[in-house]
Amino acid sequence: MAEFHPASSGAQAEEAIGAAPNGRIVTAGRGHRGMAGGARSGTVGAMSTSRGSSSADVSRMEPAGIREKAQDLDLAERGRRGAADAERRRPLGVVEAELEEGAGPLRRTIGGLLGPALAVLVLLAPLPLSIEQQRLAAVLSLVVVWWVSEVVPIPVTGLLGLALCVLLGVAPAATIFGSFASPTIFLFIGSFILARAMTLHGLDRRFAFRILALPGVAESTTRTIVAFGLVAASLSAVISNTATVAMLLPIGIGVVGVLDRLLRDRPGPTRDPPSRNLAVALMLMIAYGASVGGLLTPIGSPPNLLGRQFIREATGRDIDFLTWMALAAPIVALMFVVLCLILIGLNRPEVGRIPGVRRFLEVERRRLGPVSAAERATLVAFGVAVVGWLAPGLGGLLFGEGAPAAVLLRERLDEAVVAIFAAALLFLLPIDRSLRRFPLAWSEAARIDWGTILLFGSGITFGVLLTKSGLAAVLGQALAAALGAPSLLGMTALAVGAAILVSEAASNTASVGIIVPVVIPIATAAGLDPLVPALGAVFGASYGFMLPVSTPPNAIVYGTGLVPLTRMIRAGAVFDAAGLLLIVLGVTAMVAILGLA
Repeated sequence: MAEFHPASSGAQAEEAIGAAPNGRIVTAGRGHRGMAGGARSGTVGAMSTSRGSSSADVSRMEPAGIREKAQDLDLAERGRRGAADAERRRPLGVVEAELEEGAGPLRRTIGGLLGPALAVLVLLAPLPLSIEQQRLAAVLSLVVVWWVSEVVPIPVTGLLGLALCVLLGVAPAATIFGSFASPTIFLFIGSFILARAMTLHGLDRRFAFRILALPGVAESTTRTIVAFGLVAASLSAVISNTATVAMLLPIGIGVVGVLDRLLRDRPGPTRDPPSRNLAVALMLMIAYGASVGGLLTPIGSPPNLLGRQFIREATGRDIDFLTWMALAAPIVALMFVVLCLILIGLNRPEVGRIPGVRRFLEVERRRLGPVSAAERATLVAFGVAVVGWLAPGLGGLLFGEGAPAAVLLRERLDEAVVAIFAAALLFLLPIDRSLRRFPLAWSEAARIDWGTILLFGSGITFGVLLTKSGLAAVLGQALAAALGAPSLLGMTALAVGAAILVSEAASNTASVGIIVPVVIPIATAAGLDPLVPALGAVFGASYGFMLPVSTPPNAIVYGTGLVPLTRMIRAGAVFDAAGLLLIVLGVTAMVAILGLA
């Protein structure tokens, strides 16, 4: 998913590298990108192996087995030493200081002063607005500036804005906070609990190692990079982008470590680090692949759900789970192909083959052990959720949209209901009847990303207030008059470009909350179907790949010290430009093909 889980990130990061005992993950320390906290400290790093127990195992084996076991241990140790080397390349204190600084003291100071000053100016200026509209505009001025500058944690800014709306008489408290009862909020809660269980029990790591250990993948540097991207994109379709990157990072660093050791052992001079290009391509593939994959499903990224909610309320059109996937899948596939071409083209690996990496991955995979009862129960709960989410769309395809069975499925199997039911199974399916143990304890479930949920609720409320007060229509008409009569493609390009630019500096979720409620009335005033520009803005909000502060995945991989800032800016700028074109053309084409227009 596109956003960061502040309440659970530290634990998730530690659990995500459960196969790396004694390892730390320094992901990102500052509260950033849409959440109260940002990627939290952890490590990227060092893993150790117990030689005592290994020698005991070896002593009981046949001579051939001894040699194989020794090779396994040597390869695993090479990966772990490489991970430790990566951590030492950049002083840990420097990384943490940079990430804790986040938006920067100057940016926060300027935003802290500019936000209230702009709000007062808007409140007192003689504008052609009603009293409620002008007061709402003043509050939104403060909120947008503070969202971008991150004066306080972004969810806090959203809640503060809602409180100011009540104090200034924009709307009563029941109306302001009523949006937190939206079914989408409960869809978030249920899906976050499911994702928490998957991460807790290591299902994400098991899936990753299964893909990476496929024949022919690990021996080739190019195929290894592509495989990491596929794993990141697949996992982020159902769990948070940040958790996906935190889980894949130590595995990727282990691969880089193996290659580093092999290149250092070759005769002749070597640079430090010897596998710079491979490391950059692999780290950026993990980060960017997770952000791209988050677009595949409605639950893949918070901006998807928020944008879909705005579209439903403004246009009356509801995009169900299956329709969203049908719309997004071709676009995401094209994005992924372009991403591979860009990253591998800009960072050509030093060697074409990596001898020994397959064995390293097999060793790490064996460390996971057999599938546990908790993993099986979590898979059952997740399977129930997937079936429930897809059933209404499949019912419409099989029986016809107006058939009683299809109508019943749409009415009863609301996505929020399915998510809550599937999450409840995690507390009902026994994994040890004698001890009354279940896949998830409430203490673990309570560590989901409440910051995103609060931010999402405030975003829904501001969207509702913009529409009900008429401020969105006023802004839309004014901007439409200023722009003239743009074409549908021109309007979509404007919406996507604005969302990408805002996402470079602000939260992806905040970007949707800022852009989509304004784009819809602009398109309507221009006589255009608002669905295409609105969807384009939602997809564009998940972009923003140029800077470490653009997304938590970017911050995490930058914190390893393996990705120079100039390399991230270069790759991110190229992919942003390519993404704008892909989103504009892809969304326009898929809306027409699926008959959504």
